[in-house]
Amino acid sequence: MGTTGAGLGELADDRARLGRTSTAERVADILRDRIAEGFFPPGTRLSEDSIGGALGVSRNTLREAFRLLTHERLLVHELNRGVFVRVLAVEDVADIYRVRRLVECAVVRGLGEPPYALERLVAAVEQGARAAHEKDWTVLGTANIHFHRELVALARSPRTDELMRGVLAELRLAFHMVDDARRLHEPYLARNRQVLDALRDGDTAGAERLLARYLDDSREQLVEVYARRIEAGGAGEG
Repeated sequence: MGTTGAGLGELADDRARLGRTSTAERVADILRDRIAEGFFPPGTRLSEDSIGGALGVSRNTLREAFRLLTHERLLVHELNRGVFVRVLAVEDVADIYRVRRLVECAVVRGLGEPPYALERLVAAVEQGARAAHEKDWTVLGTANIHFHRELVALARSPRTDELMRGVLAELRLAFHMVDDARRLHEPYLARNRQVLDALRDGDTAGAERLLARYLDDSREQLVEVYARRIEAGGAGEG
């Protein structure tokens, strides 16, 4: 599928985020967010003319933004065809979870003595609860991502934050290939609460055990569902 005119007016609203000094990094931030939201689904061809016109940026700036996102494994460049939102392989999904387990469990293990700054984790759980009540399963998926992002942020490491930003953005590519978002996300709201409660109690060992099982179960479920979707030809073509 290619970039269409539908919705490009919404993308044009993002011009305000560029400010006076339009940079490739800011353009990449916008496109990364839009990819995460599913505005550009996996397999979508990104039109330089359409996106550059919507954002009001030069072709060179846009190409540099594409290069940055290709480095982050969100886009791929295909010779003589253009730039596309990446379609993950099943092996990519499994590897994402290996990285998540290594990083997230290590963060919890190394938290030190309580109390911990859990306000943002609480906010993510509350966001998820509202989304579940409203049956907005896409927003619930976003809330789950926020929970894990803020969990890693407890390490107070900009490098770890940057690593997880890329890992979780890649994970969203897999989410957008799954039809039943409720089945994918709803069970983990309660498990987010369990991890949060263990951290409130200062039980990092218990929180790590819960988190490890959580990530193993989530990996198994997503890999199974994702593999079926890929086999059925669920990815868009450019």
